[in-house]
Amino acid sequence: MEMKNLEDTMLGALGIEIVELSDEKAVATMPVHAATHQPFGLLHGGASVALAETIASVGTYHFIDEETEMAVGMEINANHLRGKRDGIVTATAIPLHKGRTSMIWDIKITDEEGKLVCVSRCTMAIMAKR
Repeated sequence: MEMKNLEDTMLGALGIEIVELSDEKAVATMPVHAATHQPFGLLHGGASVALAETIASVGTYHFIDEETEMAVGMEINANHLRGKRDGIVTATAIPLHKGRTSMIWDIKITDEEGKLVCVSRCTMAIMAKR
């Protein structure tokens, strides 16, 4: 099983772009617009959670053997701290635990001024491909 073209996934649908990937952190951006809004014109909490899990998934994928392993979300939580109507949000994920079968990520989503919009923690399971 190979990784799909990212444009054909939620990343493409929400406009998520991976902008940095290293052993220390993973960073992605997402536009705040109609596709990521809730009905009252603010950034949807679910879109923030999708961004957080996406960057944790990509960050985990960076560390695993992509030929034999895959990364899947196991648990996520989020605190939504500030509303946002437009612009860009940036998710910065730092690995807290890099294990053989799981990874835990701390994710901070900020606006263009560096103000926190959402904080999240995501646990990723590392599984064998079948």
